[in-house]
Amino acid sequence: METISVAIVGRPNVGKSRLFNRLAGRRISIVHDRPGVTRDVVVADSPEGYLLMDTGGIGMQPEMTSVEIQSATEQQADFAIRAATLLLFVVDGRDGLLPLDETLSSKLRKMGKQPILVVNKMDIPEQGYSFSEFAKLGFESVVGVSAEHGHGVDELIQEVAHKLPPSPPLRSGDESNRTKIAFIGRPNVGKSSLCNRLLNMERLIVSDVPGTTRETVELDLDYQVEGQENPWSFRLFDTAGLKRRNRIDSSLDYFSAVRTKHAIEEVDVVFLVLDAREGVTKQDKILAGQVLEAGKALSILVNKWDLALESFRKDPLPGYEDEKDFRKSYIKSIRKELFFLPESPISFVSAQTGYAVEAFLNIARDLDTRMDKSISTSTLNKLIGEMWEHRPPAKVGGKRFKVFYAVQVETRPFRIKLFCNREEKLNDQYRRYLEKGIQKRFGLSGCPLKFSLAGKEARYKEEQD
Repeated sequence: METISVAIVGRPNVGKSRLFNRLAGRRISIVHDRPGVTRDVVVADSPEGYLLMDTGGIGMQPEMTSVEIQSATEQQADFAIRAATLLLFVVDGRDGLLPLDETLSSKLRKMGKQPILVVNKMDIPEQGYSFSEFAKLGFESVVGVSAEHGHGVDELIQEVAHKLPPSPPLRSGDESNRTKIAFIGRPNVGKSSLCNRLLNMERLIVSDVPGTTRETVELDLDYQVEGQENPWSFRLFDTAGLKRRNRIDSSLDYFSAVRTKHAIEEVDVVFLVLDAREGVTKQDKILAGQVLEAGKALSILVNKWDLALESFRKDPLPGYEDEKDFRKSYIKSIRKELFFLPESPISFVSAQTGYAVEAFLNIARDLDTRMDKSISTSTLNKLIGEMWEHRPPAKVGGKRFKVFYAVQVETRPFRIKLFCNREEKLNDQYRRYLEKGIQKRFGLSGCPLKFSLAGKEARYKEEQD
């Protein structure tokens, strides 16, 4: 059954994203006074059961953004207009009717669309603003709203319900069965390109201009594997490229970073995307640390591997026997730089050619399954005992850290409670030793592990006496 969808369209800075957030019932799109903030089509399920789409402003001026980004944004807006069951054409009640509004009105009519005209920014309804000017456009349905304050939104929701087919269906499929994947990384490493390759369509704006994606864009993917009856079901989160804190030079960068962190918290598996030509940077280390802190499964995607190999073939680096040896050394370098990771799987991919795409989707499914694994208490305690005997911790204040009993108390993330002699005696080095041993023994590569320590207060007092 066809998805019932509503797209919000209009020129830049009329309040489309604020209205989108109102109708979605939560803050999803970034709201900012600067025109051209929304570029990709942002989607969400509305409380009423239809698919809601927020689009970029049509008709951005050259000073608002690059010509390339403007063109791509308008292509995405056209995609939403053609796909939508119903359009909400948003105008600014304070600015009044502008020539660009009239141009867009003609364009929608030529496309066979009869939208609901939404006169936004009617923050004080009794003032009327320039509401009457918009009658010139000749649309049958006109609703005045204040997306910021909520005035008129209930009336708009009723008008939308009246225009849509009866009992609009929810999107098909059990959403709980979808593995949620986030692609994170620095600007311009190819996150959107990877999503496009998976979707096999130019659904996201891809550009060599860093920072093209500012929103976190959610997209569903049903990937059909040859020889299998049922497809693999995913929800992809394409996030904004995160800059170093001292380079966040605007509120847009800040809100993009906040959205990315929220996406990390919401998904099951995170792919940290690296540029093969640049390797691991300080910012990549920070991002990896944030994923572990959030307790999410993590895998590394080395994108643009085709370009790295092309350079290697033209001018082989000394000390490498062949491409296989070069890859092996590259993995070793990543492991060294990201030594604190739980042996996260590393994949070499190319968004440009589609190389190894199915392989990393399979990794996502495996990681998602691992995060639910149950650890045998007896085997866990035996392992910790063997690790202690093999490599006892250094003495602190004349005493060694000692675990008396361990038990798994949580999954997603894995949390193990350690009943021990003195909590403060467990240093970071020995903590990592225990973590890596447990992860290796129980097949938890890529899955973060957290310890909760419970010291024996009675024993501590005896020692002090």
